[in-house]
Amino acid sequence: MTDPLDTQATRLFGVRLPVVQTGMGWVSGATLTAATSEAGGLGILASATMTMPELAAAIVKVRRRTTNPFGVNLLPAVPDAAQRIDLIISEGVPVASFAAAPKPDQVARLRDAGVTTIVTVGAKRHAEKVAAMGVSAVIAQGGEGGGHTGSIATSLLLPQVIDAVAGTDVVVLGAGGFFDGRGLAAALAYGADGIAMGTRFLLTRESQVPENTKAIYLETPPTGTVVTSAIDGAPQRVIRTEMIDALERTPTALRFPRAAMNALRFRKLSGTSFSDLLKTGAAMRRDQELTFAQLAMAANAPMLTKAAMVDGHPEVGILPTGQAVGAIDELPTVEELLSSIEADARSAIGRLCGGPSSDGGSD
Repeated sequence: MTDPLDTQATRLFGVRLPVVQTGMGWVSGATLTAATSEAGGLGILASATMTMPELAAAIVKVRRRTTNPFGVNLLPAVPDAAQRIDLIISEGVPVASFAAAPKPDQVARLRDAGVTTIVTVGAKRHAEKVAAMGVSAVIAQGGEGGGHTGSIATSLLLPQVIDAVAGTDVVVLGAGGFFDGRGLAAALAYGADGIAMGTRFLLTRESQVPENTKAIYLETPPTGTVVTSAIDGAPQRVIRTEMIDALERTPTALRFPRAAMNALRFRKLSGTSFSDLLKTGAAMRRDQELTFAQLAMAANAPMLTKAAMVDGHPEVGILPTGQAVGAIDELPTVEELLSSIEADARSAIGRLCGGPSSDGGSD
């Protein structure tokens, strides 16, 4: 009998389980990434909040902890994107993922070097666009997902994206609302090749998020999240807190000065020159059609996230999360999490196939 968890995704990435840990800024460091890959999934480093030297060091740290494949997440609009791509290639990192639509030449450069590329999409037309660029895989993230997200539910988006890339070699992963093995089985039933998760991996022992911040996540009910544009001008799902309520009550014009100051703080922290900050802003303004106020808020967001996710001050920060947070009440190790997901997925698939379980063996 064919192993139902041996999918196009596991073969493409060279991993044992069709589960991807997404590249979450300030969260997906070397420890979490390595733990995910070592346990059989695909871990992805978040490079947007790292300087180039920090990214190079993180890649080395992951390699010291696992020999399994892993990836690096990139922002396509940053001025040093080409240098980061060069680093990925020179270090032999097998996977590069993009949280926003990459440029065709970036995809081509990585593809020509043998690097597998993944792009997160929130609409059928986005999947069609990046598939035409030649990307290797797409993550179809529904509105239940955390951080920047769209308005289409995963149950509607995922089959649309699967149909959009039918007949191509593009691998499709589902994201948004997934947190256990039953979700993985459901995604496979839809016709996806696996799932990608952020919030579920954030709430593991290896996640570097402070314990007091994790405690807030664990206490959040399914109704405790909100999608707001008050943070950076684009819809983003976060935990509803007093900070978020205050931001939503504040007129955009009054948010601007504080956002600009935090943007300059992040520039210093990330080692970004003032000219590069302006170049990034110009690219974002051109590619995403943002106003200057939205640009300032977008640059402000990393510092607000860092306050909660690194500094342990959730009361003055933001807490990006998927709706799945309301179904999570424990902090397993990554190995325990993936073992549970595998067992539950096999059990669910077994029930669908008319048996008590599916062990992936042959008759």
